[in-house]
Amino acid sequence: MPRIIDVVDHVNVMDDELVYREPQRGGGDFRMGSQVIVQESQAAVFVRQGEALDALGPGAHTLSTANLPVLSGLLGFVTSGRNPFTVDLYFVNLKDLPQVPWGTNPPIVLETPGKGVGVVLLITHGVIDIGIDNPKLFVKQYGVGKPILRLGDIKDRIQSMLLGEVATLISSSGAASIMDANRLLTDLEGAALARLNDQFAQIGMRIKAFEAKPFTAKDVSTEELRNYVDFETWERIRRLEVADTAAGNPGMGGGLASAGVGLGVGQQIGATMNPEQAALQQQQQMMMNQMMMQMMQNQQGDQQEEQAPAAPAVPQTPDEIRVYLDQLDMKLASGEISESAYEKLYAKWEARLKELDEK
Repeated sequence: MPRIIDVVDHVNVMDDELVYREPQRGGGDFRMGSQVIVQESQAAVFVRQGEALDALGPGAHTLSTANLPVLSGLLGFVTSGRNPFTVDLYFVNLKDLPQVPWGTNPPIVLETPGKGVGVVLLITHGVIDIGIDNPKLFVKQYGVGKPILRLGDIKDRIQSMLLGEVATLISSSGAASIMDANRLLTDLEGAALARLNDQFAQIGMRIKAFEAKPFTAKDVSTEELRNYVDFETWERIRRLEVADTAAGNPGMGGGLASAGVGLGVGQQIGATMNPEQAALQQQQQMMMNQMMMQMMQNQQGDQQEEQAPAAPAVPQTPDEIRVYLDQLDMKLASGEISESAYEKLYAKWEARLKELDEK
């Protein structure tokens, strides 16, 4: 005859504990008439064959078909329920876990049309008060099969969900600046907290309080930025950076840039114009861009021959390929090749460069 558990409870709850199985080895033998004592801020969830069934709230409970209707229905008790049955019993800690740290790792990418390179990486950190709201759902998601579950075991999951939801809310809000994003943060600390909880409710948890420092911009190089944006965005930023550098060099378009004719970096063409005016200004802008790039090419022609070897028709070494890729950038900016041709050539030779670098 297996040992029957007549009385079971769990009183020594750790501060960061979420779920505790009793007995720890699993598979406790119970019968109708056994007693389960549930402490304040606890729930006891019965699990059979991996499925979370009945749950009991705080208090002393004598097990019966009345308070275990789902379990008794599955087992089909006979002889007044005195037959032993084996289930896993999980005690769930329902206390809020306060001051749980979180941070933007990775940063949140915010598009800023018409400002700088068009994107900014938002970083911040803060704390949340989090807890379990639906014990049956939470046990099913994370507790089943584990002797004990602590906050550290799912902290990465919480962080990932939190950042994903904050990023989605920022994107859907239409925020286009750090100031806009910070206004949303303030809102999340107040009335809009319920929106942040929509996804957490799906795993049986809730965020009771949300605090964050104001967003700031993460300072990264163009190469580092490639880790956070898609290839198309990174290529656009790279071309703008090349053009902006050229426009700032004396004798290479700098005069035109200082007169208010730039390469489109940080401008919002047509923001306050009718469609015809916007189209005209865009045409003028493109002409000025081509003029500037031509001036830059003319001025740098001799210097490039002295400082960097020209790439052969078929580049062979990594250095030759890099020169070739730089020349592709210049040809695209000056209108010598189409964007589709540029993308095909660039992808081909960038892949070849990676192969050589890995050898």
